[in-house]
Amino acid sequence: MTATASEIKKGRKFDQVLDGAREVFMRDGFEGASVDEIARVAGVSKATLYSYFPDKRLLFSEVARVECNRQADEAVQEVGPDDPIEDVLREAAERIVHFFLSDFGQQVFRICVAESHRFPELGCRFYKSGPAMVRDRLTQVLTPYVERGVLKIDDMDLAANQFGELCKSDLFIRCLCGISTDIPEAEVERVINGAVEMFLARYRA
Repeated sequence: MTATASEIKKGRKFDQVLDGAREVFMRDGFEGASVDEIARVAGVSKATLYSYFPDKRLLFSEVARVECNRQADEAVQEVGPDDPIEDVLREAAERIVHFFLSDFGQQVFRICVAESHRFPELGCRFYKSGPAMVRDRLTQVLTPYVERGVLKIDDMDLAANQFGELCKSDLFIRCLCGISTDIPEAEVERVINGAVEMFLARYRA
């Protein structure tokens, strides 16, 4: 595949291709995933796969977008507007931290950032399906608490971005750099608790 197309073409077997690609990428990683294997698992011809995704990077970015949205939707469904704000933030932090630390989450970050200078459309897609999506979903969840006076947030975009960064802490960079490959759950909990406590210390009304 050549990295030339910035637009995705949809058709009757589009979802079938995505499902097959997700299975192969999650199992084999980006580098290990071959076009032949993706087509085989998806049950389509290579010609069909190429017609939707002329470039493997574009296919990977679309799989990442769909996966990020799926996890975000699940997280939103787990909380209600009347839940304690501590519980809401903790649910969000757990989802964010575990995605950052997952093999798939790190592959998404590495591939999209590494290729974005050559293929800017990939960088744009990564930002929209990652940081921007997290910010938008957090805004959706936190706004009712601001309206009820539980939180006092004047700049919601800034606050939501800050929460996402708090969830990375040092763990994300350590994993990216290969310093830590097996993070103890106690350390994950430490980051989650710290993110929630820090956010509430700044924005609780």
